[in-house]
Amino acid sequence: MNHPARSQARSAARLAAVQALYQQHMEGTALARLLDEFHRHRLGRGIDEDAFGEARYAEAEVPFFDDLVRGVDARRDEIDALVAGKLASGWSLARLDKAMLQVLRAATYELLARADVPAAVVINEYVEVAKAFFDDGQARFVNGILDAVAKEARAG
Repeated sequence: MNHPARSQARSAARLAAVQALYQQHMEGTALARLLDEFHRHRLGRGIDEDAFGEARYAEAEVPFFDDLVRGVDARRDEIDALVAGKLASGWSLARLDKAMLQVLRAATYELLARADVPAAVVINEYVEVAKAFFDDGQARFVNGILDAVAKEARAG
């Protein structure tokens, strides 16, 4: 896979992972069912062809998507503790928007577990994911939290 295509496929995997984690958080969907649903119906599949013609979800790097979703699921307590430690005094994970929490969880997992991806790439990618859901102010919030997480997760 060439680098631009791989980069796009990973970007699509990150966005899909945040969507899957949000669904899991809101509906309590079991991990195996969640992954199966995304594999069969979302990753690289058509988007309501009646309304959008031949529109398709972007092709995602499926193993990367699976690693992100499974990794967050397996390490949620560790991830949440790390993120919570970077929030301003008086803030808690419960106060964060539910989609924002999933962006931070996926990014933090990637910073902890995917040393093959440079921290700057992780941060930039998830700032872009945040922009899909939020305004620039909230994207800057993501940048600040992830910068602090990266300093701890990638230290040593």
